[in-house]
Amino acid sequence: MKRSLRLLLALSILATGTSTAAPAASTPKPLPKPVNIRFCLFDPVGTNGQIASLGRDLALEARKWNLIVDLKVYQDERVAAEDFKAGQCEGVAITTLRARQFNRIVGSIDSPGNLRSYEEMRTLIRALANPAFLPMSITGRYQVVGVVPVGAIYVMTNDRAIDSIEKAAGKRVAVLDWDPSQAKMISAIGAHPVMADMTSYGPKFNNGQADIIAAPAMAYLPLELSRGIGKKGGVFRFPLLFATGSIVIRRDLLLPKIPDLDDRLLQLREYGLGFIDSFIATIRVSEKDIPEKLWIDLSEGDKVKYWRMLREARIGLTKEGIYEPSMMNLLKKVRCRHEPGNEECSMFEE
Repeated sequence: MKRSLRLLLALSILATGTSTAAPAASTPKPLPKPVNIRFCLFDPVGTNGQIASLGRDLALEARKWNLIVDLKVYQDERVAAEDFKAGQCEGVAITTLRARQFNRIVGSIDSPGNLRSYEEMRTLIRALANPAFLPMSITGRYQVVGVVPVGAIYVMTNDRAIDSIEKAAGKRVAVLDWDPSQAKMISAIGAHPVMADMTSYGPKFNNGQADIIAAPAMAYLPLELSRGIGKKGGVFRFPLLFATGSIVIRRDLLLPKIPDLDDRLLQLREYGLGFIDSFIATIRVSEKDIPEKLWIDLSEGDKVKYWRMLREARIGLTKEGIYEPSMMNLLKKVRCRHEPGNEECSMFEE
């Protein structure tokens, strides 16, 4: 069956509503004997970060299933991905942006204006966990076995006077140097992209090399972004997108160790759905870490204008081959399920 037909099946399941109710999270059955695996985990804060802490908790939980995880934490996401490709670990947890090299469909989730709410994020993750989507999670020896919410991406600025796209012209905006779509978008609005990697992204904003960055709320305290915002800056209460992280495995390395791997993964996906709400609750708590006085609210008219702008950018980048059209179609299905009266739901470009 072609990928497009599989996606239509997944969309039909989504449209009928059978994938939106949280299934009972039954605990996976233990493996018949202990299996050792190496897992690479990216946390920009390092071993003391929240992601690393969660990884250690999950590694302990995995022992109950006879899965012995040797966890290695990386502050440099590029190195984590390269070690994974080189076979130094059977699994890796990285941003979905970075995971696009392993699976273009799943890797297209984090596109501009992909979702509008955490409720939509719940619907998307449940759709991705449906068995109908499983074949599309595999590309050669790689497979995306899980997608987890990271949080809404907000624009943070060192000057509240930069309160529109027009006023961002000529300003310096930090972008990830390995994602060409970001620099294209920034240049298109007349701003100057400041190239950075994950380790220098926050510091370039904090030391004044960039006037604007986009980041999730959970990065605010660990990266000390209050330093970059200063006394004149703020955070726009408008999500550019809802970011995710992806868990990717090497099927060629795991199948010899776990012959019934696919059945096990289906069990784990169902089990993992039971934790979506706790993930989102943690994200909402981190959003409260940003002081209320720093938030900048946009008018309803500006919100509509920016949603249109993000949609146009998403469509343009898809035409350029940056994003996978099938995922853009699924994301639109999710948005229109929650907001059927939105103007985009009567349009057919995605």
